[in-house]
Amino acid sequence: MTSAPEKIFEALGDPVRRYILELVAAGEQPAGTVVAAVQGFTRISQPGVSQHLKVLRDAGLVRVRAEGTRRVYALDAAGVEVAQLWLSGLTDQLAQFAQPLDALATEVARGRRARRAAEPGREVTERDARQA
Repeated sequence: MTSAPEKIFEALGDPVRRYILELVAAGEQPAGTVVAAVQGFTRISQPGVSQHLKVLRDAGLVRVRAEGTRRVYALDAAGVEVAQLWLSGLTDQLAQFAQPLDALATEVARGRRARRAAEPGREVTERDARQA
C-alpha cells in the first residue's frame, strides 16, 4: 500500500521510526528482532515498538508478512519511492512539464513526417507509411 508523501514524512518525523526503517532496510526482520534492537537504542516497551511499526505500515514504508506465528517486517520500496519522487520534485522544477513536452515532441515529429510525405514527386516508402 502506497501512501501520500504527507503521511510518509509525518511517520519519518520520529527518530525511533527512522531507526526501525534503517533496521528493516538492511533486510527482513522478525518483530522480536526489531523490538530487541529498538530497546537497545532507547527505553521503550514492546507495545510501543508495535505502535511505531503500525505507523510505518500505515504510511506505506514497511510491509509485514506472517511466517507461522512470527511477523516479519521489510522495507516497502513503493513508499520509499513516493518520498524520493516528492523530494526530487523540489530540486527538478521542470519535472511537472516532462509529460507535456514528450507529447509535443511526438506531435512535431508527426508533422515532419506528414510534410515529407506530402512533398510533390516524393514516393511514399514503406517506412514512411509505418511512421504516419
